[in-house]
Amino acid sequence: MTEKDFISTNLDTSILKEGKYTWKTPSNIALVKYWGKKKNQIPENTSISFTLDACFTLTTLEFSKKQNEKGSFEIYFEGEKKDEFKPKVATFFERIKGYCPFLTEYDFVIKSRNSFPHSSGIASSASGMSALALCVMSIERLISTEMIDDYFYKKASFLARLGSGSACRSIKGSIVVWGDHKEIKDSSNLFGVEFSSEVHSNFKNFHDTILLVDEGEKQVSSTVGHQLMYNHPYAQERFKQAEENISKIKEILKSGDLKAFTNIVESEALTLHSMMMTSKPYFILMKPNTLKIINKIWEFRKETNLNLCFTLDAGANVHLLYPENEKEEVSEFVINELIQFCQNNHYICDRVGLGAKLLN
Repeated sequence: MTEKDFISTNLDTSILKEGKYTWKTPSNIALVKYWGKKKNQIPENTSISFTLDACFTLTTLEFSKKQNEKGSFEIYFEGEKKDEFKPKVATFFERIKGYCPFLTEYDFVIKSRNSFPHSSGIASSASGMSALALCVMSIERLISTEMIDDYFYKKASFLARLGSGSACRSIKGSIVVWGDHKEIKDSSNLFGVEFSSEVHSNFKNFHDTILLVDEGEKQVSSTVGHQLMYNHPYAQERFKQAEENISKIKEILKSGDLKAFTNIVESEALTLHSMMMTSKPYFILMKPNTLKIINKIWEFRKETNLNLCFTLDAGANVHLLYPENEKEEVSEFVINELIQFCQNNHYICDRVGLGAKLLN
């Protein structure tokens, strides 16, 4: 599909005066990372992620025929009006209006909340923008003469990408690929696709315990971080590495090789942060307790030969990934050894989920 396939036509807005939609949309955690993008939110390399379950955004989009020529929208986050969120949403609406021209006929009120700390490196923009994109698509579906599910979800992912790149991976589940890769069927730079290849039972019901080292906002936004890849001295080698790792992890997911999975996932996490530390200007998002947790994980894995591993997003928090059959041992390890390094002893027990849900 091309961008032109997502331009709306033959929509009858006269039948729809007002209404609202609510979507519950999960965050995701990338196994092979996306870091660096071209124009129009096109990724420099393919990425693959687990869709999460307990970490989600709940967004209601209320709409009514606009009262004046200009139109308006308001944003409420966790019950409070948030005008500081308006510029990002305004940019999103501007980017998608060519694909959803009906948006210019309505005023909007956006009400949203997270099940996890905002802007702390748990991909809140991914779940937030995907939820908003799904609400927009629900309106389009209502005024469209015909729309099949496949188109609905592909366009939702396409729109979400224009708000936040990784948001396109939060529409479906449980494993999603974003980026055109020669070995991944139907993969695209324009939207995320469900990983359709065979997945070993070792990776079913996989767990993600998120250790909240720092619940505050990141010092450097992901948008700024991506921009620093433009002139990065190691960028091209990194993009090549990521494409090769997609090929490797595809075979790992099929074979069920948990040791190889650990090697890829941890290497990807550390590579992501090494790119931040070697950019100009350089920055470090890990905290001292991030490193303490990583070393504890390595020690524990060596002692027990269990298959827990870590990954990181663009923040200080640590995602602890492990299979279902190791849940009890890892939970005990987290309580006894790791929560001391978490802010206020906070952590989130999550697992791989199935994607977004319409609630009304």
